[in-house]
Amino acid sequence: MKPASDGVNSLVDKESSSDGGLSVEGVEAAAYTLAADAPEADGTLEWDETTLVVVHARSGTTTGLGYTYGAPETAAYIRGHLAPVATGRSVWDVPGANEAMARAVRNDGRPGLVAGAISAVDIALWDLKARVLGLPLTRLLGQARAQVPVYGSGGFITYDERQQDRQLRHWVEEQGIPRVKIKIGESWGSAEQRDRERIARARASIGDTTELYVDANGGYAVKQAVRVASWLGDHGVTWFEEPVSSDDLEGLARIRSAIDVDVAAGEYGYTLAYFGQMLRAGAVDCLQADATRCGGLTVWLRAAALAEAFGLHISGHCAPHVHAAAAASVPNLRHLEWFHDHVRLESRWFDGTLDPKGGHITPGADGAPGHGLTLRAADAEPHRTG
Repeated sequence: MKPASDGVNSLVDKESSSDGGLSVEGVEAAAYTLAADAPEADGTLEWDETTLVVVHARSGTTTGLGYTYGAPETAAYIRGHLAPVATGRSVWDVPGANEAMARAVRNDGRPGLVAGAISAVDIALWDLKARVLGLPLTRLLGQARAQVPVYGSGGFITYDERQQDRQLRHWVEEQGIPRVKIKIGESWGSAEQRDRERIARARASIGDTTELYVDANGGYAVKQAVRVASWLGDHGVTWFEEPVSSDDLEGLARIRSAIDVDVAAGEYGYTLAYFGQMLRAGAVDCLQADATRCGGLTVWLRAAALAEAFGLHISGHCAPHVHAAAAASVPNLRHLEWFHDHVRLESRWFDGTLDPKGGHITPGADGAPGHGLTLRAADAEPHRTG
């Protein structure tokens, strides 16, 4: 169903957004699935593969690239529902295209797959605009910092002692990343003793000076999370991610008020309104937002501004190369998640990936236009699933 114009918000109409200049001439999407290098799980989910959905937006001889992580069917949704909305719009008016897509999906249900689809197109349009201008995306958005801190993320529950130790030492000793995260909350919180043992082993692997984070992926109950938090404090843990479901804003707020460790959540925010609800509830010490889910860079930047208004930091969830330029543009950034699955896939299928040695990345430093990524199609194509 095509959204109607109300005359006031005419920015969503192609006719109004076009300035007679360059327009988006085509939007294409494809999905590629890569098997994990080992079985993986967090406290509430298991998986053995990761799917990347890639979008290319074209204007003349210039192409922008965006992507999200999700079901292969996302690519078909983009081709059938979002490409017609974005095509024909002005290259310069990315927020207008974002709003048009958001209105067009009203009856399809935005949270989940559809939000990921909007996000991938939005990211491609920002990249296209920067490339048309011949600017790094960091220059287009404006920089608040040259270096973007990252933290190593993985530590899956399926890892044995040796796998966990090897991964943590790789980040800390080989790459010099001074902050790392492991998964806890195994089997919906029913293996609390193993969680405690893995936390202690993680601290032994990384030493006393590296920051240690944990992520329960909503696996605990409220009082259980408070009880576990006392153990976290004993081992110098400073970040407790999703101790309970991120849908339980009251529960997050109760935990936050009862413990010293910072509480973080927000990766499943699909709309700006959700972030507003989370912040008004006092649910987090640091807001997480995922540009591949929340509506692309357009909405991620708004979420960062919203967090700043509440006096809080923002952290980019996963997909570090998508977030890099936007993260460099906000003053209240805490860090980006250097997530094992996504880093492995992005370095395998993209040229232009960044180096986290020393615990930070420097987006835009090489002067390449856009976010600097290009898909190695010959490497990705054998893995196409949508």
